[in-house]
Amino acid sequence: MSDSQRQNYSQKEKESIFDKEFLPHIGPMYNFAYRLTFDDDDAKDLVQDTYLKAYRFITSFEQGTNAKAWLFRIMKNSFINDFRKKSKQPAKVDYQEVETFYNSDDVDKAITTDLRVETVQDMIGDEISNALNSLDVDFRTVIILCDLEGFKYDEMAKILDIPIGTVRSRLHRARNLLKEKLSDYANKMGYKN
Repeated sequence: MSDSQRQNYSQKEKESIFDKEFLPHIGPMYNFAYRLTFDDDDAKDLVQDTYLKAYRFITSFEQGTNAKAWLFRIMKNSFINDFRKKSKQPAKVDYQEVETFYNSDDVDKAITTDLRVETVQDMIGDEISNALNSLDVDFRTVIILCDLEGFKYDEMAKILDIPIGTVRSRLHRARNLLKEKLSDYANKMGYKN
C-alpha cells in the first residue's frame, strides 16, 4: 500500500480497529509465540512486541483483510529478527546473581540437586508436542499455521513471505518428518502403518 493510499485514522478509529480486529486473536498469537520460543515469558514478550508493532503500523493494515494472518506475519518477522540478533550475541550469565541465589536461605536443596527428574517427568507422555518442538523452526511453523491455526496456503504464503509451492512442499516435508518422529509412539499406541 502506498503512502497516498494509507488511511489517516483518528485515535478513536485506531483503538476501534485494534479492539475489533486484533485483540480477538490474542489466544492464537500466544500459542504461536509459545511454539516458537518454548518459554512463557519469551512468548508473552513476543506477543506484546507484535501487538505494539501492529498498533504502531495500523495505518498499513487494510480493514476487511485477514487480521490474524497480518498479526502472524508481524510475529514471525519479529521472532526471526530477534532470533538472528540473539544468535550473534554470546550467552550472558550473571554469575553473581546465581551465586547469591544458591547461597541464600531461600534455596530448596531438594529442587537444586535433582532438577533432571522433574524435567524428564514433564517430557514423558507429551510425545506429540516434543516431536513438533524438535522440528526445525521452518517446518514447525508451517504445521502450526496450517494444522493448528487453520490458515490456507495463500495466507501462509503471505505470512511466511514465500511462494505457495514452497508452502506446500515445506508442509509435506514437515508432516513426513513428524510422521517419522512419531512412528514408534504410534506403534506403541496400537496404530499400524
